[in-house]
Amino acid sequence: MAITRNQAAEWNHWTPSEVKIIDGVVVKYQDVLVHTFRLGDVEDPAIYAAGPIYEWQKTDAGRWVMDHAVKEPYWTKRVDYHNYGYECNIIARLRESDAVFFNLKFK
Repeated sequence: MAITRNQAAEWNHWTPSEVKIIDGVVVKYQDVLVHTFRLGDVEDPAIYAAGPIYEWQKTDAGRWVMDHAVKEPYWTKRVDYHNYGYECNIIARLRESDAVFFNLKFK
């Protein structure tokens, strides 16, 4: 399947990992997949995704990510051909040390 303009627009938020020097300390930033959920075959996935995203934000992992993310987390959707619906991913920009902590504690 070819990438259409609409699908490519969802990945405009993604940026490659980067390294910055802050107060003489090297800090690496990266995008981390923090949550995945599925939607059925709905007419407007953006409306139906709002509920699961809001519920995730109220969990311990969601609150932690919202507090420690460098930028506001974003979500993407892609067609799930096996289940006739959508797979939605929440992605956050975290420092490398926060990404390791998140993976150890919440995954």
